[in-house]
Amino acid sequence: MTRSFASTISFRHRTPTSQPRHGLTGFHAATFAVATLICFIALACFQSRVARAAEHPNIVIMLADDQGWGDLSVHGNTNLSTPNIDSLATDGVLFDRFYVCPVCAPTRAEFLTGRYYARTGVRGVSTGQERINPDEVTIADIFKQAGYATGAFGKWHNGSQFPYHPNSRGFQEYYGFTSGHWGHYFDPMLEHNNEITRGKGYITDDLTTHALEFMESNHKQGKPFFCYLPYNTPHSPMQVPDEYFDKVANRPLKMHNRNPKQEDMPHLRAALAMCENIDWNVGRVLKKLDELSIAEDTIVIYFSDNGPNGWRWNGGMKGRKGSIDEGGVRVPMLMRWPGHIVKGKTIKPIAGAVDLLPTLTELASVSYSPQKPLDGRSLVPLLRDNETQWSDRMLISYQPPRGGKGKPPEPRVSIRNQRFRMDASGKLYDITADPGQDTDVSDQHPDVVREMKRTADQYVQELGDLVKPDERPFPVGEAPITLLPARDGVEHGSVQRSARAPNCSYFTHWVGDPEDAITWDIEVSETATFDVEIFYACSTDDVGAEFQLDFGDAKLTGKVTQAHDPPAYGAESDRTPNRGSESYVKDFKPMNVGKITLAKGRGLLKLSAIEVPGDEVMEVRLLRLSKQK
Repeated sequence: MTRSFASTISFRHRTPTSQPRHGLTGFHAATFAVATLICFIALACFQSRVARAAEHPNIVIMLADDQGWGDLSVHGNTNLSTPNIDSLATDGVLFDRFYVCPVCAPTRAEFLTGRYYARTGVRGVSTGQERINPDEVTIADIFKQAGYATGAFGKWHNGSQFPYHPNSRGFQEYYGFTSGHWGHYFDPMLEHNNEITRGKGYITDDLTTHALEFMESNHKQGKPFFCYLPYNTPHSPMQVPDEYFDKVANRPLKMHNRNPKQEDMPHLRAALAMCENIDWNVGRVLKKLDELSIAEDTIVIYFSDNGPNGWRWNGGMKGRKGSIDEGGVRVPMLMRWPGHIVKGKTIKPIAGAVDLLPTLTELASVSYSPQKPLDGRSLVPLLRDNETQWSDRMLISYQPPRGGKGKPPEPRVSIRNQRFRMDASGKLYDITADPGQDTDVSDQHPDVVREMKRTADQYVQELGDLVKPDERPFPVGEAPITLLPARDGVEHGSVQRSARAPNCSYFTHWVGDPEDAITWDIEVSETATFDVEIFYACSTDDVGAEFQLDFGDAKLTGKVTQAHDPPAYGAESDRTPNRGSESYVKDFKPMNVGKITLAKGRGLLKLSAIEVPGDEVMEVRLLRLSKQK
């Protein structure tokens, strides 16, 4: 607990030898009285600040991307070293069994809302399926309302256009990228408060630097801060600076997946190096808190968004990222608040990302009346060593409907309590004794199976229409600038994406066939005129193509008048020979097309060709629509 100075300050007056011992002269008495008053005022101000800090502490949440439970040395993995993250367990608590979602965007939604992600409108990880419904209240909304400075620095992955954008979800400051994947991690294209910018250096280091500046600036202004650092590593592409990769390139690895033949060694070593880079950046955060003398006034949380993105040591658990089995959803979770929560304890009761909103609001004494029912519960009794007040519970792991092999699409649900996990097929496992889910014990515990199946069926029934495909349009005009990336568009005819994963892709092979087009399903909030820019690339031989942008009766024609033919890059920084579905990147150039007036309402914003003198019209990364005042 933060110590008051009241017990450490004493006031001593040395009686001058020239003065009577029984008292002070009027002048000295007045001087002493003023000095004493100043000291007591300073003391009162300090104690007031300490009281405010204890009541409304700063909060820092660091979220790794695709880091499995086994990717920390504190969990026994000798293949890597993560001393800074591990220190949170020494100085705070480590959650033994902390659960999130099998993929990225859903976990972020659960943390932000305290509700299971499928209730919030999130259905997937791209093409708009990652968006949290505007009527959901986020943890940033709550802390901003309570007077906190709120900032997010990293991979948002819960919506790109307002009102889904982080600046519209309670975060006053945002720096990073709103998509789910990014194609290059060195000096990448990013955005700062909805304006496109260029990152500096390795992305994890850069995001941390901006977070540190945010923390220091608001501390100096005397304002508590809520700082969210959602990293995007060790997610692919597997890129990391030499100083980290060189340390693990030839390191003997003693810990392996339960099926070592599945391991991809270049990918595995790159992931270890990326985790060690994250650890270095966590150290930077902790050091900054020490430098600002606010470590005792700050709650620090570290966790990950899903299981490992490759086969590597993970405590013998079944599954990895993408799976609702134990290895896909059990992740690291560490937390510290010196003097306010227990220290050096491993918390055994199960918990999850849905619990963080009610936990942090209670710890920070932030009043909050949920507009919608929360699925999470406050972990404060566990953090203050009152487990006698804790009862067993069930946590739900869910994946949207998916068909195949002639089967109709149906949701997949896994339920777990403190001891058992029921998988999506209805098999039951004693997960504490059988993390690999090798022995089905459903016949031995029929009552548990019935209860868990009833819980799963009720949950799916409650979701109702939210289980159906996402048909929400992309809003235009809710903010001065609307960005419509290729990720949110649809290709037609011969047009292709640069890679299978939409997130960081661009449109290419637009050859001008009659059916060729690129469309965005948009909804214009109010009739307005917009300046249109296209971030494009075009070879010298293809200059001169004419195109049209239309929405309803509105049409805008344009012509590619300048070549801009940058090379695709990213492969030179990859640590693996195959980056999978991630797109390589290019430095696209904005081309001003002109003004178009879009009428209020929903429809297709369509980009099509008029004249194609060369082989292609152009490549398209995104549209930027700037609303005229």
